[in-house]
Amino acid sequence: MNPSPQVDSQEILATAQALRWEVGKDFHEKLMEALYTNAAEIADRAVTRPGEKPRFDLDRSIDRIVTSRRWGFLLMILLFTLVFWITISLANVPSRMISDLLIGTIYPALNALATRLGFPWWLHGILIDGIYLATAWVISVMLPPMAIFFPLFTLLEDFGYLPRVAFNLDNVFKKAGAHGKQSLSMMMGFGCNAAGMISTRIIDSPRERMIAMLTNNFALCNGRWPTQILIAAIFIGALMPAYLAGIVSALAVVGIAVLGVLLTFVVSWFLTRSVLKGEVSSFSLELPPYRPPRVMQTIYTSLIDRTIYVLWRAVVFAAPAGAVIWLVANITIGGQSLAEYIINFLNPLGILIGLNGVILLAYIIAIPANEIVVPTVLMLTVLVTGLTGAGAGAGVMFEADLESTKAILVAGGWTLLTAINLMLFSLVHNPCSTTLYTMYKETDSRKWTTVAALLPLGMGFAITFVVAQVWRLIFG
Repeated sequence: MNPSPQVDSQEILATAQALRWEVGKDFHEKLMEALYTNAAEIADRAVTRPGEKPRFDLDRSIDRIVTSRRWGFLLMILLFTLVFWITISLANVPSRMISDLLIGTIYPALNALATRLGFPWWLHGILIDGIYLATAWVISVMLPPMAIFFPLFTLLEDFGYLPRVAFNLDNVFKKAGAHGKQSLSMMMGFGCNAAGMISTRIIDSPRERMIAMLTNNFALCNGRWPTQILIAAIFIGALMPAYLAGIVSALAVVGIAVLGVLLTFVVSWFLTRSVLKGEVSSFSLELPPYRPPRVMQTIYTSLIDRTIYVLWRAVVFAAPAGAVIWLVANITIGGQSLAEYIINFLNPLGILIGLNGVILLAYIIAIPANEIVVPTVLMLTVLVTGLTGAGAGAGVMFEADLESTKAILVAGGWTLLTAINLMLFSLVHNPCSTTLYTMYKETDSRKWTTVAALLPLGMGFAITFVVAQVWRLIFG
């Protein structure tokens, strides 16, 4: 047997150190060479030497317009108006198709199946007229706008435009004591406030991120757009000649959305000077180069990571809300339903702030999803007024055309003041339960989640109260 070779550990260590030094030296030289080469390329693009013609740079040429003081804000408003217009316009057709499928086809089939199986009336009502109808409304109203808005928003992000939005709005948010990146979470909130809450992760400062989360509810989410558009068309557009009705209605809704942006600045300013005092953090914002968006990857990511995720949370909360809606409308005490007792109790407060008990109850039981506010209001109005020929029975939510909806609401005592204050209250009230749950998951704080719920709700009552008193003072 041959003896094992002797190993000199010191020699091996010395050799390894020498090799590591040579590799490290070579790597260091290559790294420095790459850095100087990159710096030279940047200097060639950015610096114009004496006697040379300025070099054309596409990114810089676009930025001269996109980030200019004169055109930057105008372009930003026009671009996001276009995104919202595309979202609302294109969502109508798929929303109607999904509604026809879920409510027009599957709902009657489920009713017939439950009858054949001999379901008790209360089980039939809770499962189909309550839980199923509520989730069907949420899916048909919520899915198409999110499936359009989120990909469009992400395409702007991939293109490189959203960092320019943060750059443009940084000074405005800084004056309000907030962070420039809050503009991005606010824009995301116009699609869904729950998604807007999640998007505040891009803000590093905990204080400024909290401000962004507490004010995100003032961005008019897609669950509230249908209510705004419907009420504006019925009560505000109707004040104008037919050829101006559509434009005036649209301007009224845009005015509500702009008011939400202004409230974001005002409340941010207030928070930074009260419960969330602190210095505005500075940040370096790198403007990435413009690049062609990855369309298919963007659509896939937006649908999976944002649309389906947020929709699932909304459905989870909407299902029990549907059961509650049916129960309060169908459980009777002394010949009156629970809904009527609650509405009569809430009416004095509702009338004081220019609304009514039906609206307040609708917003209480529709906390899980703003999408079911209008069907709930119609159902409750028919219940308390005893109207015949409208709806499908107590506790069954329904929709109607503009003329029928207006007739039902007017029969319920609605006036122009009611419509205006409902639009205001729809903007400024507590977030939906999906948003509040997301807030809790993001902050792990019951205190701040409670503040997020009560702050806008208190503001909603205050604003509608002031408007109602001024209105009555002027118009009697």
